[in-house]
Amino acid sequence: MLSDEVRNELAAIAPVRRCDRLAELSALFHTAGSLHLHGRGETSLELDLGSAAVARRARSLLRELRLESEIRTYEQHAFGRPTRYQLHVAGGAAAIGVLREAGVLGARGAPLSRPPRGLVGRRCCRSAYLRGAVLGAGSVSGPPSAHLEIRTAQPEGATFLVWLAGLEGVELRARERGRFAVAYAKGAETIADAVALAGASDAALTLDEHAVVGAAKSHANRLANADHANLVRTSRAAHAQLRALRLLDEHGLLEDLPPELRETAAARLRYPSLPLRELALKCRPPTSKAAVHRRLRKLARLADEVTDSARSHL
Repeated sequence: MLSDEVRNELAAIAPVRRCDRLAELSALFHTAGSLHLHGRGETSLELDLGSAAVARRARSLLRELRLESEIRTYEQHAFGRPTRYQLHVAGGAAAIGVLREAGVLGARGAPLSRPPRGLVGRRCCRSAYLRGAVLGAGSVSGPPSAHLEIRTAQPEGATFLVWLAGLEGVELRARERGRFAVAYAKGAETIADAVALAGASDAALTLDEHAVVGAAKSHANRLANADHANLVRTSRAAHAQLRALRLLDEHGLLEDLPPELRETAAARLRYPSLPLRELALKCRPPTSKAAVHRRLRKLARLADEVTDSARSHL
């Protein structure tokens, strides 16, 4: 199943930065966690996960943040997934401190419906949060009815995911469904952008391949003409981008650009004919096609400003 492939690929990613670990842990608890009150101020926290790979990743993540957990399994016959995995974390002072830092608990120890936006202020943290959300409660299906869904306990959690993905040019939508809410996307292209942002670049390419093959079988002639036109447009756009980047390089302006613009410029210069989606997967961490498109347009505008300035001095 595609969901399993995506989860396994994401579970193999081990973030190095503490901010990314906290963001991923935050998303896991907001999508698959619960807080238990035992009286006398004692608490414990629990993650309920549907995959052994995800359970191992979550336990490793907790250990990296110096939190011990106990893993248990139980049988569940619904949805064809008989075994689920529970990670129990004792709510000691260390655990409470980490979970407050991760935006899972508030200052008074109450669970938060969503983390503060500052937790995902960096692009790497947004990627880590989306990855944790998909690992905690995400499902993905491919063409012909491609669908991505991430379940959250409260509507605020779903709208937070919509906002976060939107910052990277990925369009998710939120919907309430009785006792829970979901952030979801339809269409292989949008879903590929979303899983690429989370870090599943192989799954994103698989979605693209499935979409192309399925469409080609049913609309071969129309797609042949459309593909040719797209290739022409892509080729012309790439040539224009290369001219702009070479102009900026000639004026020594590339080194003064923000890191994400420098990275995109270097990728385009190194891969002059690569489509935007594949160019986005070359970024570290992988980003969306829309984000790369915005960066290249900004670089083109900077080149136009250089050209206009040169003309004004003639």
